[in-house]
Amino acid sequence: MDFIGNLVKQIDDIVWGVPLIVLILGCGIMLTVRIRFLQLRKIGKGFRYMLHDDDSGHGDVSSFAALCTALSATVGTGNIVGVATAVSTGGAGALFWMEVAALFGMATKYAEGLLAIKFRTTDKNGNILGGPFYYIENGMGKKWRWLAKMFALFGVLCGLFGIGTFTQINGITSAVKDFFDPNAENTVNIFSNDYSVCVVIAGVIITFLAALVLIGGLKRISAFAQVVVPAMIITYVVSCLVILLTHITEIPNAVAEIVTSAFGVRPIAGGIAGFALVKLSAQKGIARGIFSNEAGLGSAPIAASAAKTNEPVRQGLVSMMGTFIDTIIVCTMTGLAIVISGSHNKGLEGVDVTVDAFANGLPFPREVASFILMVCLAVFAFTTILGWNYYSERCLAYLFGYHKNLDRAFRWIYIAAIFIGPYLTVEAVWDMADIFNGLMALPNVAALIALSGVVKRETNEYFARTGD
Repeated sequence: MDFIGNLVKQIDDIVWGVPLIVLILGCGIMLTVRIRFLQLRKIGKGFRYMLHDDDSGHGDVSSFAALCTALSATVGTGNIVGVATAVSTGGAGALFWMEVAALFGMATKYAEGLLAIKFRTTDKNGNILGGPFYYIENGMGKKWRWLAKMFALFGVLCGLFGIGTFTQINGITSAVKDFFDPNAENTVNIFSNDYSVCVVIAGVIITFLAALVLIGGLKRISAFAQVVVPAMIITYVVSCLVILLTHITEIPNAVAEIVTSAFGVRPIAGGIAGFALVKLSAQKGIARGIFSNEAGLGSAPIAASAAKTNEPVRQGLVSMMGTFIDTIIVCTMTGLAIVISGSHNKGLEGVDVTVDAFANGLPFPREVASFILMVCLAVFAFTTILGWNYYSERCLAYLFGYHKNLDRAFRWIYIAAIFIGPYLTVEAVWDMADIFNGLMALPNVAALIALSGVVKRETNEYFARTGD
């Protein structure tokens, strides 16, 4: 097992090397320049479009429902466990690089949402089909269909073995264990290892609940997400605000630590050592940022393509708000809470880092703080499981066409992966997720660069027509 774990880590380091980081950031910077920092200039319009549906358009769900479906897949363990993992392994500076990635990622997400509507299609049954595979095939041309197939393949693997199942259920069961059985006093032997009974029970319950909802498909997922996602985001953000407001005098020092750590400005770090710190900080920050907000990953456009609108730019503005909410708001608050509490320097791992930050930061008994975090994490991760099942099925349908029996079989395999997730190590789970995220991003980012001219033209035409 140690050999496999080390191999996975080495592959992760290769995939998330400097070239991929430069490619993803470079794509976001290029798009930002081509749309003239639209993500900053039109953020107010993005908020308005997010809350007011376009009744004149056609699609399967409202723009808000599509955003909530996308957020259900993005606001998850990446915001709670991912941030904690980033700052505990890459230093406080990883949060800075998360924010940088998110700023340019908003432009990337805007382009994804725009292209999803621009190049979506309808099947013979009237179902809306869209996402990176369709803007690659219909936008770049049929000769690039192999690239679309590559994206779809990595999308299936990403949902099945990475961001959709293992990381989410692992995060939920770890939080439940930390609350109910922190010292693992009640254990059961599974796969030749001892696991807390709480982990086993939580794993079975979440697997069962996920199976119930997944049978309903996109409309049931989006209906569930519209109610649960906004409520949990508000609960979590309010909890983080309480921590920040009760430690407001410590925020300047935390910000200073984040910035200095981001650039390796430490007395003991210079030359190669300093560069290594910056590289690690940027690698973990950008990787976890993309894991959290999925800008450039190509998953959100699959949900965006189902929105009831005929205006690609309008949906692009709505889509980019997902990155703003996910990273600029939620991840920033999580990271500041962790840095203020110093929990990232205590040798803790995964969700334990955030639990410690909440327990020390909230003016409540430790049990209450841990319970709040456990509930938020459980709901965030559960909705991510549901959202990524939809993404994975759309990728599978593109690869092989829609077949009812294949679809049903995949759902059972997906549910089985959820069931297995609690028994994998935290490090292995996150390394695997990073690998599939990176591989999935490659064909999507290539398409965004190739179609950046379309994004610019559609943007200019829309605002010239509307007079904005």
